[in-house]
Amino acid sequence: MTDVISTHAVAERRHSKAINRIIGRYWLVATLLVMIAVFAFLRPQLLDSSNIATILRSSALMAIMILGLTWVIAAGKIDVSFMQIAALGNMTTAWLLASGSGWTLAAICGVAVGAVAGLLNGTLIAILGIPALIVTIASGGICASIAAALGKGTSIRIADAGLLGDLLFTNWGPVPVIAVIAALFYLISWYAQEKLTFGHYIFAMAQNEKAVNEAGIAARSLLLFLFVLSGICSAIAGVLLAASLSSGQPMIGSSYFIDGLTAVLLGGLMLRIGKPNVLGTTTAILLLSVLVSGSAMFGWADYQRQIIKGVLLLVGVAVAMQFGHRSSSPMQGA
Repeated sequence: MTDVISTHAVAERRHSKAINRIIGRYWLVATLLVMIAVFAFLRPQLLDSSNIATILRSSALMAIMILGLTWVIAAGKIDVSFMQIAALGNMTTAWLLASGSGWTLAAICGVAVGAVAGLLNGTLIAILGIPALIVTIASGGICASIAAALGKGTSIRIADAGLLGDLLFTNWGPVPVIAVIAALFYLISWYAQEKLTFGHYIFAMAQNEKAVNEAGIAARSLLLFLFVLSGICSAIAGVLLAASLSSGQPMIGSSYFIDGLTAVLLGGLMLRIGKPNVLGTTTAILLLSVLVSGSAMFGWADYQRQIIKGVLLLVGVAVAMQFGHRSSSPMQGA
């Protein structure tokens, strides 16, 4: 009889542990669905096709911008220059267009400055060993200053958004084409992260860089690549924003700083708890976009949205840590 009770207790604990693991991994998806349901119930226009397209378009641009940042943070480093690199790519594109260049050259140069900024970050951090926070603060300031100088402190108007503008505002039903493209990027990134050894090495970097080297992978080269990738992703988003806004905006990066970091860190509390990952980042971006759209319909001020984002991040950390701790703790009496 005692054995039967003991077996039943062990089964219950395993069941509870499995539930805690599921909640800990997918609570962010549940939060997103609940938020959509609540906003849609109170403001049905949230689900209008035009509003869905707007949410997905803004989400796609942010997703592209912080794709590389997700892996940089997953590797145990930080890049606070991503939004200023985006601003530099944005202003470089607009400045060249205003100077008479075509969209092809302007877009290539806009992305190229992001690659150069990422290479600078990666060289100073991975090769010379300078702390990432210091390097990216400095490089971000340089990028922001150059961006402002290109426009002499003001925005640069773009007369024709070109094919990129057409692409950004082309929809398949309520889904923008750019959202489909971003989803494909993230699908490929998910495969690389979860199915290839490349992804395992990224997460291993945060735990033990020496072990990565001993496994035959040059940790410095990998880290250099991640910073270059972050710079390129940021600059691509900057170029797309130039087409979307029909202008170069030297201060455009400031609006993405908190949201970008929050999305990556909040996403790191889903699926791989404590480890930023592309699926978590995608979900967090959608959640923030829905929050912005829904709060705008209620007429909430910007400071109110920022408070909610901060609370959401803190609650997310508490929930994920609680369930992550429970799911990883050994069963008592087993």
